[in-house]
Amino acid sequence: MIQKRRIAAYGVCHGEGDRLLLTRSSDQAAFPGIWQIPGGGIDHGEHPADGVVREFAEETGLAVEVIGLRAAVSDVLALPGVEIAEHTDRIVYDVRVTGGTLRDEPDGTTDLAAWITPEQLRALPLMPFTAELFGLPVDPLPGATHTTPAPPGGRVTRGQRFAAYGLATDPAGRVLLTLIASGYPGAGRWHLPGGGTDFGEQPAVALLRELAEESGQVGRVTDLLDVSHHRNPAARGPEGYAIDWHAVRVLYRVAVDAPTEPVVTEAAGGSTARAAWFEPAEAARLDLTDVSAAALARVAGRPAGLSAERY
Repeated sequence: MIQKRRIAAYGVCHGEGDRLLLTRSSDQAAFPGIWQIPGGGIDHGEHPADGVVREFAEETGLAVEVIGLRAAVSDVLALPGVEIAEHTDRIVYDVRVTGGTLRDEPDGTTDLAAWITPEQLRALPLMPFTAELFGLPVDPLPGATHTTPAPPGGRVTRGQRFAAYGLATDPAGRVLLTLIASGYPGAGRWHLPGGGTDFGEQPAVALLRELAEESGQVGRVTDLLDVSHHRNPAARGPEGYAIDWHAVRVLYRVAVDAPTEPVVTEAAGGSTARAAWFEPAEAARLDLTDVSAAALARVAGRPAGLSAERY
């Protein structure tokens, strides 16, 4: 079975009387007749927060603004009709309506948009991630009916990468940073522990795995802080040639209750040269990646807003 990955953004939008805005999948979608919160795959180079605004306009006719970050989750759905297992990394925002008139999508993967009451919600067939968001039972999905082409062979020249990083601190207030090894984009700069998620892996689980591999630390995720993105059309890594990479990055706060001397293990894969604990003031003077610089601003009490994180 072919393994396929995509990154998508969705919005939770409430109306009067605790109603929730949902869309129904059309015959062009993998699972026709199934309901979910509005949203869908993000474009190459697009910030997920911009993607959810675009998707709302396309699927519902409404203009919305992002007012908060709700969740970052992943799932794998089997598409038996085309022998594809699709891993989707889903960024979920809270949004509110700023304009427009509710309408159905004229020709796309949804065919109906509607305000749904809590009682109606419990009776609808829902996508698993939508059901889980609202604490409802997850029912099996019907078989897929669409035909998604298999990914082309040969050299990859463009791709999206989903990664999870941690603002990891110890009881003394020190911050854990990792040094990017030579031969990798950003070599010689200090980065946050974390990295790309594996197929079928939840973002928070991936972060704790990366934390152990890159520094030997045991941590616990305490909060989801932000989502940022970065596109580098000429990133050159171990592949030996440039790839137009679009990275979407979730940032968590991580507590390391019993810090030890950081040690990079063999499982880290070579992208991390070493790891170290730093006082925040000392860390701010290092050559930092954009991700670690933004995270350290939070430690200093200067949290960046959603728009400021759109690198």
